[in-house]
Amino acid sequence: MARKYKSDTVEWKHVLDLKNFLHILFGIGLAILAMKGFMIPNKFLDGGVTGISILLHEIFHINISIPVIALNMFFIYLGYRRIGKTFAVQTTIAVILLSLGLFFIDINPITTDKLLIAIFGGLLMGAGVGLVIRGGGVIDGAEVVAVFTRRKTGFSNSEIIMLINSIIFGIAAFQFGIETAMYSVITFFTATRATNYVVDGIEEFTAMNIISSQYEEIKNCLVNELGKGITVYKGERGYLPGSFNVKADTEIIVTIVTRLEIKQIQDTLTKIDPKAFMYVQSIKEATGGILKAKAHAK
Repeated sequence: MARKYKSDTVEWKHVLDLKNFLHILFGIGLAILAMKGFMIPNKFLDGGVTGISILLHEIFHINISIPVIALNMFFIYLGYRRIGKTFAVQTTIAVILLSLGLFFIDINPITTDKLLIAIFGGLLMGAGVGLVIRGGGVIDGAEVVAVFTRRKTGFSNSEIIMLINSIIFGIAAFQFGIETAMYSVITFFTATRATNYVVDGIEEFTAMNIISSQYEEIKNCLVNELGKGITVYKGERGYLPGSFNVKADTEIIVTIVTRLEIKQIQDTLTKIDPKAFMYVQSIKEATGGILKAKAHAK
């Protein structure tokens, strides 16, 4: 029971962390600027929930903040089940702030040039999404549903997201014209590249490598608290400048995570060993073993 209480405390400290909150707040500001100043006035779409929300806004003339918060609530529930409550809480905060900003903030269209709208609208939107991810949440549930449905469908995350967005852009072509749909594809592509750049190019699955003197406690935390599968290599640590001859046997811990989990896991392991050396490696795809996106913090 003491272990459960400690885990809950760490998660709430992570939620209330000022740096993470500023990432989320600034990211939401960029997303609002992109949507209100570029995309919505010109019927340009992004992918995922943002694209669906703009479609509903244009077709049924409802305030954009309503579908943004309504659609994301479903994905937040999926994120809670598959990733963990810290992620769900931070995503809820991000989505509510985004919805409030879209409801109360008015921005005059910044340009009417379609290419500039597609490029800069996408850049701002992607940068905003990336900053929110770095803060520990998301403002678009497409990635969450891709993680949730991957096992059941057999398709990769990228294929699932591509299918969702193909449907969105197909409807946009029918509703607003093929030219607007094509510019929307440019917007989505630009936003995707910007998001990847902001989160350091991390792919959907990432190999996290941890070297620490507290390796037993870290292994216990990863497996029994966070529900991750691990691989352990026997190695040596030390060989530092000025103390080259000082070394010690250690265990090098490797676990496969999604990019949405990296920040949370880093923060948790730093609590155990502030001097732990952690590095990540991007991987194109990962199958088999235990690839669980849910943190067992119940």
